[in-house]
Amino acid sequence: MTDDSTGRTLADLDEEGLLAQTLPRFATGDDVLVGPGDDAALLRVRTGAAIATTDTMVLGRDWLDEWSSATDVGHKIVVQNVADVAAMGGRCTGLLVTLIADPATPLQWVLDFNAGLAEAVDAAKTVVLGGDLSSAPVGVRAVSVTALGELDGVAPVLRSGARVGDVVAVCGTLGHAAAGLLLLQQDSAAAAPDLVAAQRRPHSPYEQGPLAARAGATSMIDISDGLVRDAGRIARSSGARVDLDIDTLQPDIDLLAPALGAEAAQRCVLTGGEEHSLLATFPPGAVPNGWRQVGRVLRGDGVTVAKVPQTGGGWDHFGTHFR
Repeated sequence: MTDDSTGRTLADLDEEGLLAQTLPRFATGDDVLVGPGDDAALLRVRTGAAIATTDTMVLGRDWLDEWSSATDVGHKIVVQNVADVAAMGGRCTGLLVTLIADPATPLQWVLDFNAGLAEAVDAAKTVVLGGDLSSAPVGVRAVSVTALGELDGVAPVLRSGARVGDVVAVCGTLGHAAAGLLLLQQDSAAAAPDLVAAQRRPHSPYEQGPLAARAGATSMIDISDGLVRDAGRIARSSGARVDLDIDTLQPDIDLLAPALGAEAAQRCVLTGGEEHSLLATFPPGAVPNGWRQVGRVLRGDGVTVAKVPQTGGGWDHFGTHFR
């Protein structure tokens, strides 16, 4: 915590003053020809194709200050964007960051957000290219990141490439972030601090996206809205059915059951969002190290577990809300 930030709000600074306190934390990279400070950044594109994705978090909708620190928010907004780049088989080359905030927002909140952002950027081995600042009405606070990436010589892995006979595999955890949210909602965070930490600061195996692409992944997605819902997106895009193996998923359920009970644990594994693990399909025998098979691609449509149709999970911004 910096001494001059105590008690100050964004209204005590101008835009230049805030940038002077935040931008120096971020390093640059070899592909950044012009970084923050000009009208736009200039980024070297080596392969002739660029990946672009964006995501936004809004106070009261995507996080609560009672449950998540500013550092948590900075971490999470990076992870959910870089995971999308990885799910295309790409490497993240840079981020554009936007902050929209009530001028009464404490300066320390922004500095802590900046610290979480910087730590997550370093972990993702990428850079901040620039972004935007805007004031907002009373009580409004939102952050947004646009991530750019490259494919480094591999073809993009889309949701639409799964074929009948492929195996379905996961890299990463299942249901931990959803379990952490459920414990926060139940005021039971102390029952499993590791699960609560997974909700506040999820982890994504970024490096496995390009590895899966090189191994021949036919489709891929990051699990932001739950295993069933995101597998359903692959199934719908590919014109096939994803059948998940409940026996293979049982260890994931058993891991969460002591803190949640068996029924809630299974729901978190199958439908819990914000995990940002990677889900992909591969030809038989092509699943790389670090991945585990959890199902098969069959004829038909939708998602089944032991051939029983499944729906639900995730977060719908304008429909039924569930994480």
